[in-house]
Amino acid sequence: MNYPYIFSWLNAMSDITNVFAIASGAVAGALSRFYITEWSKAKLGTKFPYATFSINLTGCLAMGFFFTIKGAYASEVDLLIRTGFLGSYTTFSTYGFDTLTMWRSKQVGATAFYWAGSSVLGLGAVLLGVAIAKFFVA
Repeated sequence: MNYPYIFSWLNAMSDITNVFAIASGAVAGALSRFYITEWSKAKLGTKFPYATFSINLTGCLAMGFFFTIKGAYASEVDLLIRTGFLGSYTTFSTYGFDTLTMWRSKQVGATAFYWAGSSVLGLGAVLLGVAIAKFFVA
């Protein structure tokens, strides 16, 4: 049977519960990030990105914690927390986790490239995005 794209995608997920778990976590993570950012700006000012800094660190802490105990709870809870919540709260936690995973597998060169390259090339990509936007908008 041929399903439209969205239905074949949902069917591939094998369980609609997974979709709701990820979506619920993503909404909570995005709202948490938003309110922490707004609170931080109001209380601490905007001279330093306190919110982003604290969100990145707490996201990494949570990623390490929940990865370590992931067998202690259902896979849907893992999708809700690590994929949904942390995925929208911060992608920096995934960056930290991926770096650790590569380091533990003794991929020293790849780890160093990923770790430094993400920051340097990420900054370069932001600068390129600014230049492209200025070219088309200005």
